[in-house]
Amino acid sequence: MPKYLVQASYTAEGVKGLLADGGTGRRTAVENEVKSCGGTLEWMYYAFGEGDLYCVIDMPDHVSMAATALAARASGAVESKAVVLITPEEIDAATKKKVDFRPPGE
Repeated sequence: MPKYLVQASYTAEGVKGLLADGGTGRRTAVENEVKSCGGTLEWMYYAFGEGDLYCVIDMPDHVSMAATALAARASGAVESKAVVLITPEEIDAATKKKVDFRPPGE
């Protein structure tokens, strides 16, 4: 199952919602959103700095992840980005794959 690292930042409206729901209330909302597309929330943390929220999500496919991201962003309460995470075993497989590549100018 693909795994994603999500970094999110709340808009002013999103912060108002966070203040109303609390951190655990928002975690429950994220869990429910992810579950509705067949995924699971592995972990979620709030942070200071560039992003307000970081989480790792397991999803059945990229389409399901895109659907959850689109729904969250469409609310106007959050801006986010998702990074596909790759296991060490997947990197091992990638290192063994034959690739026909020619660098520019050669």
